[in-house]
Amino acid sequence: MTGGGRESEGGEEEVRGARRIPGPRGAADDLDLASVPLPPLPPPGGTAPDEAVPEQSQPASASASGDAPGTPESDAGAPEPDPGPGPAAEAWPEAGSGPEAEPADGHPRPAAPEWDPTGPAAEAWPEPDPRPEAEPADGHPQPAVPEPHAPDPLVSSAPVVLPHQVLKALLGAWALSACSAEETAAVEDHLTGCAPCADEALRLRDAVGLLHTDGSLDLDPTLRTRVLDGCFGRRPARIPVPEWAAPYDAETARLDALLRDIGDSEWHAPVRLQWFEEERQVSRRTTVAGVIGHLMAVDGLLSAALGLDDPLDDGKTPLDPTERTETYWSATRRPPTRAVREPWRAQSHELIRTASFAGRNVAETSVSYGAFALPLQDAALDRAFECWVHGGDIADAVDYPYPAPSAAHLHRMIDLAARMLPAALAGRRSAGLAGPAKDLVAAGAPGRSLHLEIEGHGGGDWYIALDSPAAVGAPERAVAQVALDGVEFCRLVAGHISPVEAAAGQEGDREAIRDVLFAAASLSRL
Repeated sequence: MTGGGRESEGGEEEVRGARRIPGPRGAADDLDLASVPLPPLPPPGGTAPDEAVPEQSQPASASASGDAPGTPESDAGAPEPDPGPGPAAEAWPEAGSGPEAEPADGHPRPAAPEWDPTGPAAEAWPEPDPRPEAEPADGHPQPAVPEPHAPDPLVSSAPVVLPHQVLKALLGAWALSACSAEETAAVEDHLTGCAPCADEALRLRDAVGLLHTDGSLDLDPTLRTRVLDGCFGRRPARIPVPEWAAPYDAETARLDALLRDIGDSEWHAPVRLQWFEEERQVSRRTTVAGVIGHLMAVDGLLSAALGLDDPLDDGKTPLDPTERTETYWSATRRPPTRAVREPWRAQSHELIRTASFAGRNVAETSVSYGAFALPLQDAALDRAFECWVHGGDIADAVDYPYPAPSAAHLHRMIDLAARMLPAALAGRRSAGLAGPAKDLVAAGAPGRSLHLEIEGHGGGDWYIALDSPAAVGAPERAVAQVALDGVEFCRLVAGHISPVEAAAGQEGDREAIRDVLFAAASLSRL
């Protein structure tokens, strides 16, 4: 095999992967190895490369058999030796010289010394590359070039510099915590110096907080009142709604919002109306449309008191709310549908508008319920209470959330029921359903009382006169106390729970407590 002086005389295998200088090699005896300069070492204090620095040991002499250790190649990061004038220049071939190139001085090139794996320079040579080398076109193997050392990645702690428009577009993603670490740092650094972007970031963060809320998505029952108050604060209404009509206005609007959300088929959903008669609870089945017809029939009592058209005015319409409802239901040839919503809502609007235009004097107008009468301001509060109760009945039938009224409106409803309790208690005593009076006093004088403590939503303290409806309840004459939640007390007054289930706390005269609880339940009606 011809190797152009590359094959060793002893036939030893060629070291694979070792870098070689191409071109012919002369005999080793023609070269004085002592005159060949060694590769320079890296400058002191610099960063040493990853590869091992070759051992710099100069051989004593070269043997005739070519057994002398060779000169190792310097590391890739070290500078190449400068073959200037002198004896060492002859040992380095000209660039681009081939196998047939003759030296300028006529002397043949020295043959490459054989590799001694046990010599002192063996540790400086890299491990052989197992990958096969490509054969050059001229048939001579080319020296393997070691892969360059990849520089370490530069880690920069400086924030990313982005233009204002890009940072402004990233505010939404920043508020949602969807930016990368570099973008987040750039946005937050920008917010410290840009007031418009800082304001926008605060608004977006507040909006994100609303997106992750775990609370109910239903509207706050006080939202309508707060919106109207805000509007009226800027521009007061020319003709405001009277304060005593505000609960009726709010409850009819809430019920109308419920009816607007339900479908046509749900207007025929069954609804069970409950109330108390004497000592027992009774009920009546109807539909959602039937409940709205019932409300419209009883609201006609207020329309008649204000001089408006009564929807049941045929000259023979009774005044009792239950009889009016039965008359309306029996006069309807077909089951009522969602068409009943429009006349009911138009009637409630007309009532509120007429009461607003009438002024303050209309509040004391008497509204007859047949067996009793109420001033218009209390009658409107009574209709607001019934609208809320029956709205809850409809909501239960169609599986719709329906919270209690606002605390201020609920407090006024509880106050109306508490003011009606002495008369209801006297009526039950006349019918033999309550205990006899124990301490009669003059009208307007303080008498025996029951302390009604309403807790929670719309709560307060009331003192109910026990022996005479004309007496005045007084804390110093209290003989018993009952503690109830505000909504639970309203459910008792509506006849939705029994008196036995209602009381959360009782103390004092047991007979007085029983009489007052049953009197509260007797206030309910269809």
